[in-house]
Amino acid sequence: MSDMRLVIAGAGGRMGRTLVKAISETKGLVVAGAIEDARSPLLGQDSGVLSGLPANGVTLTADTKAALAAADGIIDFTVPKASTAFAALTAGKVHIVGTTGHSADEEAKIKDSAKSAAVVKAGNFSMGVNLLAALTKRVAKTLDEDFDIEIFEMHHNKKIDAPSGTALMFGRAAAEGRGIDLAQHSARGRDGETGARKSGDIGFASLRGGTVVGEHSVIFAGPAERIELVHRAEDRMIFARGALKAALWARGQKPGLYSMADVLGLGDM
Repeated sequence: MSDMRLVIAGAGGRMGRTLVKAISETKGLVVAGAIEDARSPLLGQDSGVLSGLPANGVTLTADTKAALAAADGIIDFTVPKASTAFAALTAGKVHIVGTTGHSADEEAKIKDSAKSAAVVKAGNFSMGVNLLAALTKRVAKTLDEDFDIEIFEMHHNKKIDAPSGTALMFGRAAAEGRGIDLAQHSARGRDGETGARKSGDIGFASLRGGTVVGEHSVIFAGPAERIELVHRAEDRMIFARGALKAALWARGQKPGLYSMADVLGLGDM
């Protein structure tokens, strides 16, 4: 089979540059396009050079449609508005969605695009995080409501959404394990005299500061004992490698909306 040709959305950003570098180190993949916002001062620059590599001849452009025409798929770690715009152009392609913070309407548009594209959407593409989500579901299912569930996350000071997509992924996993609706049992932003903790709630706490790539803890606090599942990301390359693994896996799939649990075969946990 020929090399898979991928377009990198947000190629001038930190994650985009990491993806370009990761592709250069991955057999069977090539950079076919590099997308940036039409207002970006980086338009026209070589994506390889921006990523600390030799020139690869793929320059940053704002023309997504033209870039996708000669590609097999797109990897998208951008912003919700851009992500949904890409979704409208991915028929017959692979769309890897690492963007977080989508509204319900934007989520619906991405789901609709999966009727004609193989979409892998995840709040986090780290293989370790996805394994931890599977473990979170299992532990939540095993322990009863005597164990309160709290989710802590910390990221760098440039992150614009909270809780993080990964924290919400853990929250959904815990809620699924408990057989409850996260939207009805989610406690966020405690401040002031809030009263006692409501039994059955899943709590979230978000910290922002410095250059933290990502740190998450899922805490099960019970009577006289506590279980903590922890993941610390030290390099964005772990997300890039997971996204590339997902792209290669999705190339052989029928149109549909998939998760990293599907990619990693964790659906039975």
